[in-house]
Amino acid sequence: MNTGMKITAFAAALAATFGTAYGVGKGVGPVDGPGKAESGDHAGHGATAPDRAPGEAPDRAAAELPGGLQVSEGGYTLALETPAPPVGRSTLKFSIQDATGKKVTAFTTEHDKELHFIVASRDLTVFRHLHPEKAPDGTWSVDADLPAAGAYKAFADFTPAAKGAEALTLGVDLGVPGAYTPRPLPAAEPTAAVDGYQVRLGGTLDPGKPGELRLTVSKDGEPVTDLQPYLGAYGHLVALRQGDLAYLHVHPNEGGPGPDVSFTATAPTPGTYRLFLDFKHEGEVRTAAFTVKAGAPGSAPAPAETAEHDAGGHRHG
Repeated sequence: MNTGMKITAFAAALAATFGTAYGVGKGVGPVDGPGKAESGDHAGHGATAPDRAPGEAPDRAAAELPGGLQVSEGGYTLALETPAPPVGRSTLKFSIQDATGKKVTAFTTEHDKELHFIVASRDLTVFRHLHPEKAPDGTWSVDADLPAAGAYKAFADFTPAAKGAEALTLGVDLGVPGAYTPRPLPAAEPTAAVDGYQVRLGGTLDPGKPGELRLTVSKDGEPVTDLQPYLGAYGHLVALRQGDLAYLHVHPNEGGPGPDVSFTATAPTPGTYRLFLDFKHEGEVRTAAFTVKAGAPGSAPAPAETAEHDAGGHRHG
C-alpha cells in the first residue's frame, strides 16, 4: 500500500470484495507455517485450515480457518451497512443475517454481552472495542472514533440463540476515505504504558500449542490489586495476526482482582501478533497494546503510543 494513497471508490467497494479478497483468497494462508489454535473460552475459533481433502465440502474447510477471516460462516453473514465512514466520530451500523438474508435478533449472552464488536486498523495502530446497541429489527449501531483515513477491519464475535448454533467470529473490511499514511508496527517491548498505568507482559505466545500470557498491572510503581470486573472478568484480551488480521479472542484464567491477569492462548501460526488488553480500574476501561512474535524464543511485547486515538492509550466510553 503506497504512502499517500487515496481511499475513495476503493473504500466503498471494500466490504463487497472482502469475501473474495480475504475470505477465500491468499490472505487466509498461514503467516509462517501451519498450526492449530485454541483459546480459553473460544477454543475452535482459530484452527488453521488444513488442505482440503478430495470431495470435502468448501464450507467445512472454511469453517476451520482462524476466526475473523470470513464474512460468512455457518450460515451467518456480517452485513456492514456503513462500509466507508468519515474520519472522526460516526455511527457504524451492521446486522447478522442468516442464510435466507433475514436479520438475526436473538443471541446468547456471553461475557455480559450478546455481541462483541471490534474495529482495528489494518496497520494495527488503532483498536476499538465497542458495545453496539441492537434495534428490534436486528440492526446494530454504535458510535466509533476512527482517527485517520485508511483501511480498517470490523469483527463481530457472537453466538446465535438458534438451537445447536456455535460461537462465531466474522470479519468485514471498511475504509475511511482520505489520504492514508500507514504507520509501522511498534517494536516488541515488555511493558506498555497508558494513562499513568504500566502493564508488563510475561509468558509466551506459542504457535500450535497452548501457552500462558501473564499481564501485570501497576500504577505509579505500585501493583494494582483492585481491578474491577469488565465483561465478567478482570481482563479481556484480543490478539490479531499481522497481515490478514486473523482473530484470537481469549478471556483470563481464574484469579484476580490483580495485579496479575493470566490468559491461556495458542497462536494459529508463527508470525507477528498485536495483543490488546482491556482492563478496568477506578471506573474506567483502558487498553494496553503489545507486539509479540509467536514462535520466536525470547521475543518481547511492545508498548503502543499513549495518544487517546492510539490502541495503547485508548480510553473506553
